[in-house]
Amino acid sequence: MSFQSLEQLLGQQARGELPPVSDWNPDFCGDIDIRIDKQGTWYHEGSEFKREKLVKLFASILKKEGDEYFLVTPVEKLRIQVEDLPFQIIMIHKDDDGLQAATNMGDMITIDQQHPITLSQFDDGEVPEVEIRNGLKARFNRSSYYQLVDLAEERAGLFVVSSHGCEFVLGEF
Repeated sequence: MSFQSLEQLLGQQARGELPPVSDWNPDFCGDIDIRIDKQGTWYHEGSEFKREKLVKLFASILKKEGDEYFLVTPVEKLRIQVEDLPFQIIMIHKDDDGLQAATNMGDMITIDQQHPITLSQFDDGEVPEVEIRNGLKARFNRSSYYQLVDLAEERAGLFVVSSHGCEFVLGEF
């Protein structure tokens, strides 16, 4: 990625804007040795990223196509490796209307019809996840998962959580 592209993206990030990644469809340029592990930690050439701003910048230009993940700019597209999901829900807040969630990348979402909780296979069981944006999903980390379960109600053999007029099944008991 060029310095000029990164500089422009940093300016957008400073203003709290997300780049229009879904509108960008550059040609594939190759693979880059960047990996996101199961806990949402980013690595480059085997070493953990230490600069949080750089990780957040890269997270803002992340795009999913099929089962693959790419860092994209208007002119470049580089494939990266993602072990599970690229983001983690690290905190949940309940208000009168429902649930808000925060990711490890600073995204704030409302759990609702646009951002539903779904269950997916992870290791040896089903666990909840939620779409953040453009097909990119977040897995609930351990503490936020326990917060979510604590908010669930038992109904007809199911654990259900409600938010903004929607109900989401977390599992059976």
